[in-house]
Amino acid sequence: MRQKIVAGNWKMHKNAEETEDLLNELIDKLPEDKEVNIIVAPTFVNLASAVDHLEYTNIEVAAQNMHQDESGAFTGEVSADMLKSIGVNTVILGHSERRAHFHETDSIIAYKVDTALKHDMRIIFCFGEELADRQSGNHFNIVENQLRDGLFQVDESHWERIVLAYEPVWAIGTGETASPQQAQEMHEFIRNTVRDRFGDGVADDVSILYGGSVKPDNANEIFSQPDVDGGLIGGASLKANDFAAIVSAI
Repeated sequence: MRQKIVAGNWKMHKNAEETEDLLNELIDKLPEDKEVNIIVAPTFVNLASAVDHLEYTNIEVAAQNMHQDESGAFTGEVSADMLKSIGVNTVILGHSERRAHFHETDSIIAYKVDTALKHDMRIIFCFGEELADRQSGNHFNIVENQLRDGLFQVDESHWERIVLAYEPVWAIGTGETASPQQAQEMHEFIRNTVRDRFGDGVADDVSILYGGSVKPDNANEIFSQPDVDGGLIGGASLKANDFAAIVSAI
């Protein structure tokens, strides 16, 4: 049975003091009786302190990115081993902002996936189409290609450490809105694409998160879709009340 997951991607927000304050709020407000895996992804500089702060809670810590090489002359980068050494065992890879602003290709992301799995890390693998792709009717092809070129090199035995996160980039900060039905349509397509490549076992067990501007007022309807197993939350994860409401909606 696949796992319900709500992950908060804090992006480049919250300094050390603000991170501690938000973590304290989340500890107080997040439900403890929900069967859901709760994850937060602070900035790199606050990961170690977040791991320590959340040690005795039901909240896990993820990194927002990592470099694909083990070590080397890569100024400003962070390796899988560095993340593991501070107790971070989950990493977000392939986020739309990494693809758009830092020119990460499917081949780079595939390399990162392989490195993370080599270090026994869990991966939240992000992918999704932009507005032009959706308007041209090419959205299914884009999603299938991103899965195939960035992830489908993974052996079936490793899929227990893969979480999928569909990001309709066209519905994030564009004024466009994705309906719950559109989310379900794409999630069903994603699950069937995985099924065609890896079979029923992997497809039925993999969690597929929705990353298209989930908020307290739409979370319940989105999460009620049969192939939506949770959310990768951006802005709403920076407000404890909103994030707690989203977790409670699953």
